[in-house]
Amino acid sequence: HLYGGFPAGVSSAVHCKAGLGASSHPLLAPRPVQPSTTVPSQPRLFHKDLKRSVMAHAVDQTINPAVAALKPSKTMALTDLALSMKEQGVDVIGLAAGEPDFDTPSEIVAAGVEALQTGLTRYTPNAGTSVLRKAICSKLKVDNGLEYAADEVLVSNGAKQSIWQALLATCSAGDEVIIPAPYWVSYPEMATMAGAKPVIVPTTPQEGFLMSAEKLRAAITPRSRLLILCTPSNPTGSVYPRELLEALAEVVRDHPRLLVLSDEIYEYITYAPAQHHSFGTLPGMWERTLTVNGFSKAYAMTGWRLGYLAGPRHFVKAASTIQSQSTSGASSIAQHAALAALNLGPRGGPPVAAMVEAFKERKDMIVAKLRTIPGVNLAEPEGAFYVLPEMGAFFGPGAEAVGWGPVPDSDAFCRYLIEKANVAVVPGEAFGADTCIRISYAASLDTLTTAMDRIVAALAPGAYRLRTGA
Repeated sequence: HLYGGFPAGVSSAVHCKAGLGASSHPLLAPRPVQPSTTVPSQPRLFHKDLKRSVMAHAVDQTINPAVAALKPSKTMALTDLALSMKEQGVDVIGLAAGEPDFDTPSEIVAAGVEALQTGLTRYTPNAGTSVLRKAICSKLKVDNGLEYAADEVLVSNGAKQSIWQALLATCSAGDEVIIPAPYWVSYPEMATMAGAKPVIVPTTPQEGFLMSAEKLRAAITPRSRLLILCTPSNPTGSVYPRELLEALAEVVRDHPRLLVLSDEIYEYITYAPAQHHSFGTLPGMWERTLTVNGFSKAYAMTGWRLGYLAGPRHFVKAASTIQSQSTSGASSIAQHAALAALNLGPRGGPPVAAMVEAFKERKDMIVAKLRTIPGVNLAEPEGAFYVLPEMGAFFGPGAEAVGWGPVPDSDAFCRYLIEKANVAVVPGEAFGADTCIRISYAASLDTLTTAMDRIVAALAPGAYRLRTGA
């Protein structure tokens, strides 16, 4: 079970098989039980077993406090749980994953095969192959209006590594990282690992989940070092318009210490009339912007693990040094395949355009279904492939699922949906938005339609009572 025990018909064995045993996974752990004061009888130990037991008790099992304080990813936990339930034969639909359901375009796959067959299987330079970094520079100039030299680009094992290294390279102990909420689950944890303090700036559906210049100004202190912007946004699907980005840049300009990390991994997945704008193109922002992008989302290349950081040379060099002492260069095969991706054309060419068209059709269906449910507050997404409906009316005092029980919070609400509707979504608490849930529409239209019909039925007035006063 997600928060204690397991759903009906799902054994603990399948969770252990999937690496999600209740004793080892924090989200699947049963409710705490007080330790017994009596010593249970122990089976007889052979000599080697006894020696091993004594040695284990003698080992200092202390974990780095910074690591012990990290929160596990609920997104990954729910995705794994849905998969394990499917293995057990439960008809569950998982809408927690943040990866496209499409196959990698054939041109990219062919380039990967070519790399394998022609011996491109050696280490590459730490920062990435010269030909790929030059191709990325060309892409940034054509698609984004950003100009970089090849040594101002660092290719890494996914955009997540690029973000982590940018934080580690720029933040010192006690610095503050400003993060608009709702946010991607890893931003605060990465800031904490870098020794910095996450400063969360809440936004609302009424604001389109967009941080205003006034809210940014109020969050800045002498310790502010980095502002993280994700547009299009995971988890909200919001896209910052150029006028708002310009207003934010005006605030940033008044604070010489403040840098901006612009996470643009979803840039190609936008829905008209929304348009993506790179923060580094704004007047005076190139020098203080670290642009992160990659190949996972737009090109359906999540398993290829390839992302990149572009920015001023001294910051990129520092991030490259970190990479040289950790993973070193990214996969040579993935880098060769990425060249084929960039050759598909501006904004990913026809293959990416077809994916975006399918995402839009799915988004429109989900939004229409959600708007039939009384009590749902929705800011319609303009990009990415997520919907983040505000569901505060469905949990809290008085909220109850008939025949299931009280629903005090978003965690319990998601537990109800996975148990009774067999649909896995992510509680908003993971994204700094306690009253929301995240629905990923990275699944076929038929699958999504079935999932939404289940959710609508589970929340029908006869099956569900809203929070008192909602």
